[in-house]
Amino acid sequence: QLQLVESGGGLVQPGGSLRLSCAASGNPLDYYAIAWFRQAPGKEREGLLCISSEGGTTNYADSVKGRFTISRDSAKDTMYLQMNNLKPEDTGVYYCAADWPGYACPDGDKYDYWGQGTQVTVSS
Repeated sequence: QLQLVESGGGLVQPGGSLRLSCAASGNPLDYYAIAWFRQAPGKEREGLLCISSEGGTTNYADSVKGRFTISRDSAKDTMYLQMNNLKPEDTGVYYCAADWPGYACPDGDKYDYWGQGTQVTVSS
């Protein structure tokens, strides 16, 4: 069983940056496809980025292309979401997720494990 805990959310001004972290425990994160999702107020949860255990990256959302980057640190069993040039429409609750086997990123939100979410608010 894998447990995921996000951190790093908060309030940031438009144009600013944040890095979210998601620490895993229970199993090595290397075996999983990992991803970040978000849910904006009043909207459905949407996928952002995924990276497979093989290193392949899937971009689920054109709105974050070129601004957000997903990565993992195997030594720390932690995944990250680096968010740059943040916009008010990036406001929402951000979730990390993991899926096994991890050789490919799943379609949609078919992930086995989820974190509890961390709030990101982009506002001046």
